[in-house]
Amino acid sequence: MTVPCLQPTEAQAVALLSRGIEGPVVMLNLLRFRGVADYTATPLLAPDEPISGSAAFDLYVDATRPHLERSGGTILFSGAGGPFFIGPEAEQWDRAMLIRQASVQAFIGWATDEAYLDGIGHRTAALLDSRLLPLVPDGVTLASD
Repeated sequence: MTVPCLQPTEAQAVALLSRGIEGPVVMLNLLRFRGVADYTATPLLAPDEPISGSAAFDLYVDATRPHLERSGGTILFSGAGGPFFIGPEAEQWDRAMLIRQASVQAFIGWATDEAYLDGIGHRTAALLDSRLLPLVPDGVTLASD
C-alpha cells in the first residue's frame, strides 16, 4: 500500500512552479474518502453529528467554491469513481474532479488564500488519500521541454 498523500511537499510545489506553465491548467483530482469524517484536527468545523468523508468533502467544496471562482477557477467535472478499467485492480478512487485554473499562479494564490484555508479542515477530515495532477493542453510549451 502507498503512503497517503494529502498535501504537496515543498519539492512538489517547487517542481510545479519550475515547469513554467503559461496559461490555463486543469487539475485532475483523485479522491479517496474516509467512511466517517475525522475532525480531530479542526473540531470547530465539525458538524453536530458524525458525517461521511464524502459529505465532509461536499462541505469543503461548498465553502471553497466562491474563493475558487473569485481566483478565476471553475469545476469542470466532479463525479463518482470506482475501480479502474485499466489500472491496478486494488486501487480505487471514490471521486474524480477536474478543476480549471487560469494559471498556476492563480492556483497558488487560491490555495494559499486565508479565506480559502478557513474551510480546508473539511477536506482534511474527509480524505484518506488523494492525488493532484496538473494537466496542460497539448501544444503548450513548458520551461522543462
